[in-house]
Amino acid sequence: MGKVKQEINLINLVERYGNEGKCQEYLEELRWPDGVICPRCNSESISRIQKPKVFECNACRYQFSVKSGTIFHDSHIPLWKWFATTYLMTESKKGISANQVKRTINVSYKTAWYLCHRIRNAMTDASPKPLCETVEVDETYVGGKAKGKGHGYKGNKAVVVGATQRDGETRLQVVGGNDRETLHDFIHKYTAPDTKAIYTDDWPAYRGIGDHDTIHETVNHSAEEWVRGNIHTNTVEGVWALLKRSIIGSYHKVSVKHLDSYLDELEWRYNNRDNPYLFRDTLRKLIRAENLTYSELVSI
Repeated sequence: MGKVKQEINLINLVERYGNEGKCQEYLEELRWPDGVICPRCNSESISRIQKPKVFECNACRYQFSVKSGTIFHDSHIPLWKWFATTYLMTESKKGISANQVKRTINVSYKTAWYLCHRIRNAMTDASPKPLCETVEVDETYVGGKAKGKGHGYKGNKAVVVGATQRDGETRLQVVGGNDRETLHDFIHKYTAPDTKAIYTDDWPAYRGIGDHDTIHETVNHSAEEWVRGNIHTNTVEGVWALLKRSIIGSYHKVSVKHLDSYLDELEWRYNNRDNPYLFRDTLRKLIRAENLTYSELVSI
């Protein structure tokens, strides 16, 4: 199946949302599809006052704009730059670096880095649906080379576990290790109890994950076995390929401190790979997202 055609591209992004007024109109449409509602008292009795794009609640007299109470409220960045960065992050299959955003929308590196992280934070799915049917699970290691250590050294690397439902969604998380308890906890957290099949490699810590209604099959990678009938982990390994190409080709390096945020971004793009309205739906998440302050971000 070919790439899903998105309802927005770079040309009509500029045409539709090239100034603050057009961006505000679209946010108003997304935030209040059935008419403006007061964010303080939820009254639907609203008046537009003289100031551009400012509303007044006839019940509590609160004056507000479409940005009030949202992630955009305290931002000095024009909305069109928010829109452009959101588009670039959702359109770029391998992600886009803060340095590239800095050059593209003409802001400082610190502003671009903070902007990207606020958008990533909004992409986080706080309560994801459990995966089911056939699920592949695998772990990978993220981190640079350690001087004086051999090729297989992993002491300086973060462990990332992924579970991917075939023809479905993926769940990614930084974990504390690749031991049995950690991997089983991850699998139980993100898969439904009645999952039909879980496929992994032959790492011993995965043993015992199956039960009376969930089969567990493995492929023996250490013996160069990659596929046995329908049993393989190629789908989740495809997610790892996207992650590694993002780090090597776009970000160049990612701190362990913020690695989960980059995983959330990859997860959101992957899970919406067949969604032609990804840009719109990401803006909706931005409207609903809690604000992430710069001090909170750097203290994580």
